[in-house]
Amino acid sequence: MSDFHVSKSEHLGDAGFLKITKDTVEGPGVDPFTRVTVRHVGAVVVVAVDDDGRAVMVRQFRSAVDGDILEVVAGKRDVDGEPPAVTASRELAEEVGLEAGRLVPLAEFYNSPGFTDEYTYLFLALELESLGAPEPQGPEERAMTVERVPLAMVDELIATRGIIDAKSIIALLLAQRFLAGEYRGLDASPGGPSGGDGAVRS
Repeated sequence: MSDFHVSKSEHLGDAGFLKITKDTVEGPGVDPFTRVTVRHVGAVVVVAVDDDGRAVMVRQFRSAVDGDILEVVAGKRDVDGEPPAVTASRELAEEVGLEAGRLVPLAEFYNSPGFTDEYTYLFLALELESLGAPEPQGPEERAMTVERVPLAMVDELIATRGIIDAKSIIALLLAQRFLAGEYRGLDASPGGPSGGDGAVRS
């Protein structure tokens, strides 16, 4: 275990739902140094798989890469106190108009801890039922398309760069392993960087 630690954090500014801080880090044998950190509210990811073994994915514009990305359902944890499983169900309904009869927690992970504390809860959604039309929340979502991708094609799509979104690659590969009986999913214990409830099942 490293003896480095953040001794002070200075708020630099806000950028929408993001906060920027300058953190002072101290450790053995070094002078204090600073790092800039992007503070994020956290996220959920939902890989929805239908009875035909197809992942329900969306293709939407992402301004950061100035292009369209094929990805699984995801969204921010921007409702105070909302359990991750509830956020996952809400995002599934909003983006693709589906409800899951079974929601399995597959993993939790930091997205890019080199510069942000964004923490993500990943769920597998099974026993899907249609809720009717989706309820997109922004201009990108209103323009996005919904695509059903056979899990059997995932390896090839990753290998040929048809899927290049990190959270989607993690989600799809773990979903394959879970459905094949090779991975049991998350242990049912409190998760999250501060003891959240990411292991909640619907």
